[in-house]
Amino acid sequence: MKINIKRITYISILTCILCIISPISIYIVAIPITLSTFIIFIIGGITKPIDSLLICILYIFIGMIGLPVFSSFTGGIGVILGPTGGYIIGYIPCVLITSCIINIDRSKIFIYFVSMIIGTISCYLLGSIWYMIYCDLSFSYAIMICVVPFIIFDIIKIILASFISYILNNKINITKK
Repeated sequence: MKINIKRITYISILTCILCIISPISIYIVAIPITLSTFIIFIIGGITKPIDSLLICILYIFIGMIGLPVFSSFTGGIGVILGPTGGYIIGYIPCVLITSCIINIDRSKIFIYFVSMIIGTISCYLLGSIWYMIYCDLSFSYAIMICVVPFIIFDIIKIILASFISYILNNKINITKK
């Protein structure tokens, strides 16, 4: 079995970036605005699906063991099991969907937007269902609290992440095609 040092380094660096950027948050309602999804979108946009999945799982594991990598510099299993834990777990399908769709054709910027929107919907869905069950709320109320206030911010993140990922893939050629 051949060890690919470049790939391991790449995964490590992207995991570190996710851990450094994710704790920065601004609370407007029960769920904070973070840059986590912005970095998740870029990771999904520039890596192969298996690598993006590994980066996301490593990030969640690092947070679960107690390092303060989740929003507002929190960490531990209690965060995952708390009301917003579903959104953190929702990063897994988000990054995987984003990466799988983008890897179909990295040369079309429209693919980046579509993949990130679909990934965001999966994260919203999983997180909102989790929040609804945890707080014993109706699904529509959970959506009003946990999704509606963030749509505009996530659209901005998707636009920026799409352009950044597209440029990294097609102009700078950071990943193999």
